Amino acid sequence: MADADFLKGLGIRVPIIQAPMGGGLTTPALVAAVSNAGALGSLGAAYLTPEQILEEVRRIRVLTDKPLNINLFAGGYEMKAVADPRPMLCLLEEIHETLGLPASTLPSVPPDPFPSQFEAVLEARPAIFSFTFGIPSPEAMKRLEDRGIPAIGTATTLEEARALEKAGVAAVVAQGAEAGAHRGTFLGPFESSMVPTMDLVRAVCSAVSVPVIASGGIMDGRDIARAFALGASGVQLGTAFLPCPEAGTPEAYRRAILTARTDTTVITRTFSGRPARGLRNTFIEKLHGKEDSILPYPLQNALTRPMRTAAAKADNAGYLSLWAGQGVTRARSLPAAELIERLIAEMKEAGIVVQ
Repeated sequence: MADADFLKGLGIRVPIIQAPMGGGLTTPALVAAVSNAGALGSLGAAYLTPEQILEEVRRIRVLTDKPLNINLFAGGYEMKAVADPRPMLCLLEEIHETLGLPASTLPSVPPDPFPSQFEAVLEARPAIFSFTFGIPSPEAMKRLEDRGIPAIGTATTLEEARALEKAGVAAVVAQGAEAGAHRGTFLGPFESSMVPTMDLVRAVCSAVSVPVIASGGIMDGRDIARAFALGASGVQLGTAFLPCPEAGTPEAYRRAILTARTDTTVITRTFSGRPARGLRNTFIEKLHGKEDSILPYPLQNALTRPMRTAAAKADNAGYLSLWAGQGVTRARSLPAAELIERLIAEMKEAGIVVQ
């Protein structure tokens, strides 16, 4: 392993990172429970205002004094004009009527929120700052360094991992093809980034000198042991934490994960405009063959938000973004602390001892 003590040096006893899932999934209760159990809790802050970030951090710190990670989107924000949004608006009209919503209208796209969100991160001074969809500017990376905040970036290819190392990250998250939610790809088309997790971990560990965090389809201690055997210094799990009672997972979403008996996940742009892995459902089926009508991120994401919010309230999984990795059939309904203890026990059985 490259610098196996990287996380331990930051006061993180268990080399497990709870993935920073946005949209209210990573609640203060979940983040704190994970950190209190010795792993690293992460706040997915990409959709929060600077004020909300600081408030969420305040609530987390009431519950724990352990290390915290805050994550933002550092790229992928398209401001260019849309050629013709009418097909998507027309498609959503019927769905809105079904959910009791007014007709959808094209939202205005605000400026990239990253600069103001980043100021809030600097003020919050987390133990770690992580990012995806790109790389912050050299000036931003220098400001993190000046405040003693290690940065972790997401790579889906070897080329991206090398770019992150060159930019000065403290560690690289190697996001394999099996990972749920958004692809972190930022160099080249996402199709070229669909490298199986363990293959990507092996390649990245051989190519960079910074620690590597394995991410994608990891659900139990045996998966963790496999990643460590290939040189990973830690792992990042997302889907595994979604059924935890502390997570902000809507009930229909939680149920869809826990009742999954086969891997029905697909890579889709339907909900946000960016490629992401989730369970196939009604909305994805409705857009099959109509992919040309999908608008770019963040416009598509903003346009489908009312539908997703209403679907969550109506307990309707058909119109929710059910992000999940390919290990979804192995999800377990356990409190976060119990899940981590179970993972530690499984790691021990696989020959990995956590001090």
